[in-house]
Parts: sequence; C-alpha cells; structure tokens
Amino acid sequence: MKRVGVVGIPKGWSTLQLVDALARRGVSPVLIDMARARLDLATRTVWHAEVEMTALDAVIVKKIAPTYSPDALDRMDILRFVSAMGTPVFSDPDSMYRLIDRLSCTTALRLGDIPMPSTTITEDVDEALAAVENYGRAVFKPLYSSKARGMTVIEAGNAAREEIEDFQAAGNRVMYIQRMVSHAGGHLDLGVSFLGGEYLATYARQGDGNSWDTTTRTGGRYVPYEPGAEIVALAEKAQALFPGMAFTCVDVVETPDGAAIYEVSAFGGFRGLLDACGLDAAGLYADYVLERIA
Repeated sequence: MKRVGVVGIPKGWSTLQLVDALARRGVSPVLIDMARARLDLATRTVWHAEVEMTALDAVIVKKIAPTYSPDALDRMDILRFVSAMGTPVFSDPDSMYRLIDRLSCTTALRLGDIPMPSTTITEDVDEALAAVENYGRAVFKPLYSSKARGMTVIEAGNAAREEIEDFQAAGNRVMYIQRMVSHAGGHLDLGVSFLGGEYLATYARQGDGNSWDTTTRTGGRYVPYEPGAEIVALAEKAQALFPGMAFTCVDVVETPDGAAIYEVSAFGGFRGLLDACGLDAAGLYADYVLERIA
C-alpha cells in the first residue's frame, strides 16, 4: 500500500478532505503538521514523529501553516530537502516558495507582463503617502497574509500619514500598496483554478456589501461563474510563470479597464470549487498525484 503524506492543518477542513480522498483510493495517508517536522542533516532524513517523510511515496502540500509568515519559508526549505532526496512533492517546493511572499509573487507577475492593479512597494512613509495621494484610495497589504488578514484601506487626506505610520508600526516595515480598483459587473473576485497546469474551473467570491473585500472571512460567499476565454487565458499565463504548481488558484478581478491579476495561490482552495462548482477538488488532486507516482 502506498503511503502519501499530506502537509496541512490538523482538523483543517481542506486538509481532511485530501486525507479522506486518498484513503478512499486505497492509499495510506499520513497527516503532517510541519510544526512537528524534524530535519536530520547527519542522516539526510526528514521525520514527522515516527514517520520518515523522505521514505514516503509522495508528499502533497495542502497548507504549510495556519497563517503565512516568514516561518513558512523555513518550513518550505525542509520540503525542498524532502524533494531533493527523491520523494515527489506536490506542488514543487521552489514554486510554492516564490508564492508565499506576496512581493515575490507579484514582482514575478509583472516581470511576466501580467496586468495588475497599480502597486507601490516602499519602506519610506513619505513615498507611501505619495502613492496614496496618487491612487486616491489604496489597500495596504502585509507581505504574508491570506483572506485579507491584516490589510487596511487608506484614503488620501489629513489622516493618511498617521494611518500609514500605524500600518508600518504593526510589523509591516516593507509596505505593499495597491490602488483600490473598481469591480466591473458586481462586487466579485474570481478564483480561476488549475490542476497540473490545465484549466479546471472558476468560482467567484461575492462580497456582502458590508466590507471592501470579498473574502468569506468578512461575509463573502462562493458563487458559480463562467469566465470568458480571455480571462482563462490570462490566468493560465500567470500560473505558468510558476512551473511545477500541481494545484493552484489565480485571483482575478474584472475592472472597467479589463481583467487584472491579484496573485497566484501557493496552495489553492477546495471549498470554492465544491460550493460554487460542485467539484470534488480533493479527489481530483488525489487522482492527479496517484497517476504520477504509479
């Protein structure tokens, strides 16, 4: 019987969906919490309790940590070692590494000529203030976050400098500042999903009108959405900049000036595809991995 590790969050919904999908396919799944992983350089092995990760048939990374932080990059380095020792890791750790840090992800997107909302990165408060005055209204984003955690909207005006200083003092020395964009056709953000680089489906996150963002954490909900061919092509081009991503979701926004990309996800989500599209993404992902290690 094959043994496949699932890196994720103990009791996390998506993690357990993947564990169950593997078990239903006759595989012995091993749930791995990277907080308990141990890299032994002397023996060139990686362990999770009594399980040798470097001896598993494969490792699937569903979630590296409950919240993103620079610590997640250290965990990813351990998974790089697992991969280097010959254990297949899905997705490729090098690609995931580049996507965890928002700045690393989006600079790669712009270098790849992917359209994005206007963005400024700086450590200087005066430069940040100038960006806000230029944009009129801007979203300040931590370099490590998901579901809009830690993000704040700052508008040009008398209070802007103090709000910028507060954001930086909250642990955001490097400030990632993005122009607030208008949504075309409703308060929707799109999740364009790919499996093995092939288009899978698209769901939308629809805001409830009470928050500037559309995340489910602040009242948004998943709804079905059928994108045009140009949006799928744009998202496909964006995710192709990170080869080796087995399963990912590209965040797209439709603006009056055309579609733009926010980011490419390091891990991708199952819930939106299930709720909005009726797709068992966990099962599809399990099948994809098992086909490649058969």
